[in-house]
Amino acid sequence: MMKTGLLLLLGCAVCLGQTWIPQQSGSTSSLRGVSAVGGGVVWGSGTVGTWLRTTDGGATWQTGSVPGADGLDFRGIRAFDAKSAVLMSSGPGDKSKIYATGDAGKTWKLLFQNPDATGFFDSIAFADRKHGLLMGDQVGGQMTLFRTSDGGSHWSRVALPAAVAGEGGFAASNSCISLDGKNVRIATGGKGTGRVYLSSDSGSTWKVVDTPIRKDSSSAGIFSIAFSDRRHGIVVGGEYTKAAETDGNIALTSDGGRTWLASKGTPPAGYRSSVAYMAKAKIWITTGTSGSDISGDGGANWRTFDSKAYNAISVAPDGSAWAVGPKGSIASFQLR
Repeated sequence: MMKTGLLLLLGCAVCLGQTWIPQQSGSTSSLRGVSAVGGGVVWGSGTVGTWLRTTDGGATWQTGSVPGADGLDFRGIRAFDAKSAVLMSSGPGDKSKIYATGDAGKTWKLLFQNPDATGFFDSIAFADRKHGLLMGDQVGGQMTLFRTSDGGSHWSRVALPAAVAGEGGFAASNSCISLDGKNVRIATGGKGTGRVYLSSDSGSTWKVVDTPIRKDSSSAGIFSIAFSDRRHGIVVGGEYTKAAETDGNIALTSDGGRTWLASKGTPPAGYRSSVAYMAKAKIWITTGTSGSDISGDGGANWRTFDSKAYNAISVAPDGSAWAVGPKGSIASFQLR
């Protein structure tokens, strides 16, 4: 009975055990961008214009720097295959830029530069090779959102509902945007707010809903949003200057994001900057500067499985999962 109850509570995959397997990336940059393609192909990105790539599941890593971008912090990356990827840098004004490569990093082309002097890019996501969204902090009373339909060569501004005072995004893990067909969800934070913007028509119309995520300071709010299907999703965050505190660090939805509830079970063990669903294993994983946690019951209860600091997670279509973090740290996820 006890064994059966545990399996029902956490899921079989959780009971098997799990761990992050550290890799030798060859970089000392702080990494916040990661994009797992599958088939052993993973890309990463970070400070001082850094990008990384493996095509053999982490046995070897290629590291490079985008020419002329030593002063940029690439906090987001979206890879499409072993040769093609799009990079997003985050910073004030023209420090926020978009680059792309189609030859495995041999050359990079500048596609877009922040047109707003007070803007700041937070997150980039693509539904496919052509269609993508780019989110940034509020400018002129609205959160910033740009859309592309040609792989990033051209971007057009998307109108959003009015932002509230202090509302912004967190460029912590490139996971403030969730895309699923025409369904778009965008997560924000800041003192007094932790909201989700919802669109079911690819951004033509919007609804904004509040969440019970912590919002008592400018460094608190939602840092990451992900969905396991069109109805069930999770947001994580908290207060990143208080990494071990669990207050208001997770909320769940079962209606596509229209309403969010705080978990009544065991929350992740601190501030978390990234959350992802592993569909093949039917488990959720989350990570942050104080460790990583796993849930096998839809996010109701979490168990810490690693204490190392990571910033971001990416799960590939083939089920492989990867994390990146400070000082060039990269790790693959393994069930055992």
